Amino acid sequence: MRRIVTANLNGIRSAAKKGFYAWLEHQDADVVCLQELKAQAPDISLEMLNPPGFTGYFHYAGKKGYSGVGLYSKRQPDQIIEGLGIPDIDAEGRYIEAVFDNLSVVSLYLPSGSSGEERQAAKFSFMERFLPRLEALAASEREVILCGDWNIAHTEKDLKNWKGNRNNSGFLPEERAWLGDLFSRLGWVDVYRSLYPGHEGEGYTWWSNRGQAWAKNVGWRIDYQIATRLIAATARSASVYKAERFSDHAPLTVEYEIEW
Repeated sequence: MRRIVTANLNGIRSAAKKGFYAWLEHQDADVVCLQELKAQAPDISLEMLNPPGFTGYFHYAGKKGYSGVGLYSKRQPDQIIEGLGIPDIDAEGRYIEAVFDNLSVVSLYLPSGSSGEERQAAKFSFMERFLPRLEALAASEREVILCGDWNIAHTEKDLKNWKGNRNNSGFLPEERAWLGDLFSRLGWVDVYRSLYPGHEGEGYTWWSNRGQAWAKNVGWRIDYQIATRLIAATARSASVYKAERFSDHAPLTVEYEIEW
C-alpha cells in the first residue's frame, strides 16, 4: 500500500507555522505534493526542504510570494521534470513531475481566474496548452497520478452553493466541460469520486475565508488526485483532513495498492 498526499498550502511558511510538518510526520506518506508555495529557494528552511524521511523537489515561480509547486518523496525518483517547457507557464511554477519506474506523480497548480477577466483568460490559455501534455500522458504506457489544485469543481455535487456559482470562475460551463473531457475522452479517473460517487459535501477541499464558509462547510472540491485507469483501480481509500487548518485548503490523501 502506498499513501499519496496533495495539499495546497497557500504559503509554505504560513502552513509550517500552523503545524503542517508536525502533522505530516505522522501520515506515513510516500509522496506528498504541494501547491502554492508562495516562496523562493532562499525562503525554504531545512524542515521545509527535506522533512524527516523525505527529499524535497520544487518548481518556484519567478514572482516572489506567488504560486510554486513542490513534491516530497521517500524514494529517490529516477527523474524530476520541472515545468511544461512553456516559458510563461513555467515562470509561474505550476508543474513538477517525479518519475518512478513506470509511474509518474505530478504536483499541479492550475491557475485561478477568480480575480478578473485577465486571469480567467490566462486560465483558459493554460488549459488549452496543457491539454496536449494530458493527451500524451494518457496515450503513453505509463501510469500517472496528477495531484493538485485544479481550481475547477466538476459537478454540482462538488460545491455547496452550485446554483449561485454557475457564472463564476471555477464552475464555468467551459471549465467543467474541459475537465469532463479528460475523464470521458481521455480516460483519466477522478480517484476520490470513483471511490465515493455519492458523497456530497464530504469531499470539499477549499473554503472561502469570507463569512462562515468553513464553519458551515460551504466548500468546493477543487483539489484532486486524477489518475490513469489501471492505477486508479488500485485506490482503496481517500480522505480529506479537516481536524486542523493549515491553509484555506485541506490535504487530500489516497491509499493505492501498489508496489514500487
